[in-house]
Amino acid sequence: MTEKTGIREKIKNLPRNLWAVSLTSFFMDISSEMVINILPLFLSNVLGVKTNIIGVIEGVAEATASLLKVFSGWLSDKLKSRKWLAVAGYGISALAKPFFYIANSWSMIAGVRWADRVGKGIRTAPRDALVADSIDEERRGLAFGFHRAADTGGAVLGLLIALGVVWAAQTNSVQLGASTFRTVVLFSLIPAFLAVLSLVLGAEEVEVNKERELPKFKIRSLGKPFMIFLLIVGVFDLGNSSDAFLVLRAQERGVSVIGILAMLAVFNLVYSLISTPAGSLSDRVGRRRLIIGGWLVYALIYLGFGLAQTGWQVWVLYVIYGFYYGMAYGTAKAMVADLVPEELRGTAYGTYNAVLGVLDLPASVIAGFLWQGAGNWQGFGPSAPFLFGAGMALIAAILMLVWMPKVVSPAVQS
Repeated sequence: MTEKTGIREKIKNLPRNLWAVSLTSFFMDISSEMVINILPLFLSNVLGVKTNIIGVIEGVAEATASLLKVFSGWLSDKLKSRKWLAVAGYGISALAKPFFYIANSWSMIAGVRWADRVGKGIRTAPRDALVADSIDEERRGLAFGFHRAADTGGAVLGLLIALGVVWAAQTNSVQLGASTFRTVVLFSLIPAFLAVLSLVLGAEEVEVNKERELPKFKIRSLGKPFMIFLLIVGVFDLGNSSDAFLVLRAQERGVSVIGILAMLAVFNLVYSLISTPAGSLSDRVGRRRLIIGGWLVYALIYLGFGLAQTGWQVWVLYVIYGFYYGMAYGTAKAMVADLVPEELRGTAYGTYNAVLGVLDLPASVIAGFLWQGAGNWQGFGPSAPFLFGAGMALIAAILMLVWMPKVVSPAVQS
C-alpha cells in the first residue's frame, strides 16, 4: 500500500465527530474568508483608515476573544461538554456577520469584527478538545491536519466566490468599492448558518475515559512542558502580525483586488493540500521537527516580503506561505494534546489560544506602527513589520530546537 493510499484509508476511517467538526469549519471558513481578507482593503480604500488603526482593530479583535478562550475551555472541562459551547460560539459569529453590511465607519467595523471574534473565543477551545477527545493518540496529528485541511478548503472556495463577485463588479481595479464589499457580505451569510447547522446535527459529545474533575483554574496545573511550549510559541507569535498586513503589502506593491483574491485562494489551496499529510507525518517523525521546519520557512518568507520590490514577488511568496501553515499550524495544536492530561485538554486549548490571541494585539500594533512610521523614523516603513516577523520566527525556531527537548518526553520531543 502506498503512502498516499494509506492516508486516504486513514481519512475514511476517521470518526463521525471529525467529519462533523471539519464540515462546520469548512462552511464557516467559506463565510469568513470571503469577508475578512478584503476587510483591510475596505477599511483602507473606502473608509481611509491608516495601517496603525487597522493594526489595532485586528489586534483587539483577536485579544477580545482571548479570555473567553481560556474560560470556555475550562468550562468545557467542568461541564464535561464540548459540543454545545462550540455551537454557541459558531452561532454568535454567524449572527454578527450581517452587520458588516450596514457598517459605514471604522468603529462600526471594529465592533462587528470584535463580536465575530467573541464567537471564535467561545468555540475554539471546546472544538479543539472535541477533536482530541474523538481520536486515538496514534492518529492525532492526522486528525488535526485533516481538520485544518477542511477549514482551509472552505477558505479556498470562499475566496473563489469573493473573486467572482469582485470580477463581476469591478474587473481589474486596484481599489475595492463599497458596494462590492457589501455584495460579498451578503453571499457570506448562507455558509455561516450552514456551519452552525452542521455541528448541531452532526457532532456528538464524547465520554472521556478519565473522570473529569472540576479543574482548578491555575495555569501551572497544565505542567512545565506545556508552559515552555507556550512561551516559545509566544515568542514566535509576537512577530506574527495579522495577515491583513500581507494583503496591504500586496496592494502596496501593485497587486489588484482580483489578484489579491487569487493569491489568497492559491495560498489556501497549498495550505489545504499540505495539512493532512503533514499532520500524518508528525505522528511518525514527531511534532517538534515539523514545527521548527515550518517556522524556518516562515522566517525566509517574511524576509522575502520585507525585501519584495514587485507585486508578482509578493504573490509568489504568499503562495509559498501556505507551506508554513500546512506544516506547523495543525501540528502545534496536536502537540498541545501531547503535553497535557486528557481531562485538562479544554483548559489547555483555551490557554494556548488565549495566549496567542493576547499576543496578536501587540504583534499587530507593532506591525502597524512599524509600517506607518515610514515618514518619521529612518529604516521604518512597509518592509519593517516583515523583517521583524522573520527575526522573531528564527529566534523561536532556535528556542524550540535547543530548549524544548529538555522538558518533554522522548516520544514528543522528536
